Amino acid sequence: MGKARSAPDIWIIIPTLLLLTIGVIMVYSASSVLAFREFGDSFYYLKRQLIFAVLGIVAMFFTMNVDYLVWKRFAKLALIICFGMLVIVLIPGIGVIRGGARSWLGIGAFGIQPSEFMKIGMILFLSKMLSENQSKITTLTKGLMPPLGIMGLAFGLIMLQPDLGTGVVLVGASLLIIYTAGARLLHLSYLGMIGVAGFVGLVIAAPYRLKRITAFLDPWQDPLGAGYQSIQSLYAIGPGGLVGLGLGMSRQKYSYLPEPQTDFIFSIIGEELGFIGGSLVLLLFTILVWRGMRAAITAPDTFASLIAVGIIGMIAVQVIINIGVVIGMFPVTGITLPFISAGGSSLTLMLTSVGILLNISRYSR
Repeated sequence: MGKARSAPDIWIIIPTLLLLTIGVIMVYSASSVLAFREFGDSFYYLKRQLIFAVLGIVAMFFTMNVDYLVWKRFAKLALIICFGMLVIVLIPGIGVIRGGARSWLGIGAFGIQPSEFMKIGMILFLSKMLSENQSKITTLTKGLMPPLGIMGLAFGLIMLQPDLGTGVVLVGASLLIIYTAGARLLHLSYLGMIGVAGFVGLVIAAPYRLKRITAFLDPWQDPLGAGYQSIQSLYAIGPGGLVGLGLGMSRQKYSYLPEPQTDFIFSIIGEELGFIGGSLVLLLFTILVWRGMRAAITAPDTFASLIAVGIIGMIAVQVIINIGVVIGMFPVTGITLPFISAGGSSLTLMLTSVGILLNISRYSR
């Protein structure tokens, strides 16, 4: 194909594997009490996390060695399949409800989240679409509206589940790709105002979302209801201090903090490993984002550059939202911390995406 290929960026691999290792350790620490109470097996979530971690690493090394241009041929098909799964999951009797959202397909404890597949499917498709039509992106109707329309349709289907957190990550990563492709900031600003108005409408239309917003502003107004998760999260982080209470010594995991192994695992990290442990996690994410953006800047073509921006944008937006929720800066949205939180679809697809990023880094100029 005429491109010189080198070794993948080791500074993408190292933080990814370190975050994954921290995640496996903290999933066990955070979930052991809950797992023993629900399943009679303290290692239940740990064993699942190890299975998906191994699958994810295999997928990462596979995609690392597959030329990124392959995804250009399958981007449209992948998006169609993702849309199909988003529709199927909404059908009663087929889609499985967990955590109040009909967002899973599967049987029993094993299932997949179509919205997770849509995130990477959207990144690949928008990268293909915009790299082939970059000259039109500065026009509103022919250049900007088509990708925004596709993104909006996916967001709408995800909101029907409803899953606001995943929807926001999808929109955030998509907008980064569109902006990087050359969209005019003025056009995006106008559309952003329309989006904010629509978001306000979504919040007003669903009373539970309005409660989450008010609980975020002052969780102590409803300490046993909408503000409960935020308060318990802060109760976990506060006592952690500089060095933490010690690995495995969390108090909040004893049925006080909901979802300690998924959405609020960073609270347990803060409680057990303290400010130093939390800062280490943030440092690893910062290195990963930095090297990912470097891969985007030095990518051999526009398609590769946009994919890299999308993948790093997806990771960064998800990290910002998750940690923002945990420390009380954002309303509770129900979203995992990449590579660290317990989860099958999210973990495997994140590692698969990093593999694509690593392949792009192999062709850096």
